[in-house]
Amino acid sequence: MSAQLRALATAVGGLGDKLAAHVLLSAAALALGIVIALPLAVWASGRPNRTRIALGVAGLVQTIPALALLALFFPVLLSLRAVFGPRLPALGFLPALLALTLYALLPILRNAVTARSNLDPAVLEAADGVGMTPLQKLRLVEAPLAAPYVMAGIRTAAVWTIGAATLSTTVGQPSLGDPIFAGLQLQDWTEVLAGCLAAAALAIVADALLGLVESGLALRSPERVWLGLGLALAGIATAALFGIDRGRDEVTIGAKNFSEQYILAHLIGDRLEHAGYRVRYRTGLGSAVIYRALASGEIDAYVDYAGTLWTNEMKRRDTLPHGAMAAAIGDWAKRTSGVRLVGPLGFENAYAFAMRGEVARAQGIATLADLTRAAPRLTLGADLEFLSRPEWRSVRDAYGLDFARTRNFAPSFMYDALKGGEADVISAFSSDGRIAADKLMVLGDPKAALPSYDALLLVNPRRASDARFVRTLQSLVGAIPVEAMRRANYSVDRAEGKEAPEQAARELARAIDSRARASTGSARAGAGGSGNSHSGGG
Repeated sequence: MSAQLRALATAVGGLGDKLAAHVLLSAAALALGIVIALPLAVWASGRPNRTRIALGVAGLVQTIPALALLALFFPVLLSLRAVFGPRLPALGFLPALLALTLYALLPILRNAVTARSNLDPAVLEAADGVGMTPLQKLRLVEAPLAAPYVMAGIRTAAVWTIGAATLSTTVGQPSLGDPIFAGLQLQDWTEVLAGCLAAAALAIVADALLGLVESGLALRSPERVWLGLGLALAGIATAALFGIDRGRDEVTIGAKNFSEQYILAHLIGDRLEHAGYRVRYRTGLGSAVIYRALASGEIDAYVDYAGTLWTNEMKRRDTLPHGAMAAAIGDWAKRTSGVRLVGPLGFENAYAFAMRGEVARAQGIATLADLTRAAPRLTLGADLEFLSRPEWRSVRDAYGLDFARTRNFAPSFMYDALKGGEADVISAFSSDGRIAADKLMVLGDPKAALPSYDALLLVNPRRASDARFVRTLQSLVGAIPVEAMRRANYSVDRAEGKEAPEQAARELARAIDSRARASTGSARAGAGGSGNSHSGGG
């Protein structure tokens, strides 16, 4: 237990930069929410139609899941770049700020409207009687009386905002959601608990400080008000100082939301750090977002898969051989967005349907064609996006697959679902080490309905012209055999003694470098042998 507590303490202690980013984002969203909600409350108060409209719109926002609201701002901001130029960020702080601001509106607005509507009419009549203007009455009478109730709404909004800010990880904004999302994917419960504890502690502290302000307003105690505000502002200022970027040229490495992507992101990041760049990571990005984030300059480099780009971005339904597909993708990316394909990494991570080996053999299922007859009584388990992807539609239509039930899981939980009987078939990944470890059977695809999924290293248009940047990454091209990638993935995903993605990336780097040295040595020996033979023959 003491070892677990030490691990938890270490994990919490390493969240300084995430905590600082979380504080700044939450504080900015809450402040902007206050700036919008209070004038809106003044405009709506005492006018039933306006009140219904204002509260109705704010309430409607609350019905939209926070994750969806965050994601919706990405295409909106991306389209606004045509007006405001490429410097408008479509990922990171801005979309998270806008979404969280909308989420903060309702409690502040509702409390402010309710407070003004329930003020003592005699007090308001007295203010009118002494000749106060509407502005004077608002500033000197209504605002002081309503302030404690408004502050209660701000406290509620603060707690909501701090909690919802953990979801900003999905749009590339660093936050305390980073360890939570990564920990859930990697089944590292220490990381999950560390992120949850830090977010909960932040919410408790914020609520206590704002509660001090609220009690000061209710008791007419300026000391309490200024103490609460002073401590809150000091915390925000500390977070701002902690979060200032300094030093070398900084690059941003993107990653999707599964183990292999975390490993490859750190592999790329380590290479670039050794070359003198300062690296940060934006993880948990979805396939629908990440390529456009690269093309728009929000991230500098990431690894995608040929089939994903082919179907999702290029909207192609035909298939080509591996090399031809990669070349076509490189030409298309350069022509349409200036993105550069550095090259294939040397392995393929294809979508593949997998079953428990003993179950597949017992039912006589070896290919997707065999699966067709059994599908109506089976449950398909898929990752969070597979069932909405064109690859699934292609396979479903090619084989006429009609499962009794489909279920979505985070990628790591998908294998647990298969092992535990919650799913009969899963949309596995061919480079995943758990295929061999769990003795799964990968079903054949005789109709070639699934495209190839060579892992491709891509860089954004600005970095494409940075010779040092590209040269640093070219050492990874063709350097990772699928067996090495499977071992790295399994070291992170296995149930016992699992490694962090950073550690797995370092071990994969050592394997790559060792393989490169062996290859160089063999080439030199071969060259030397050829020379000796030639001399002898002469």
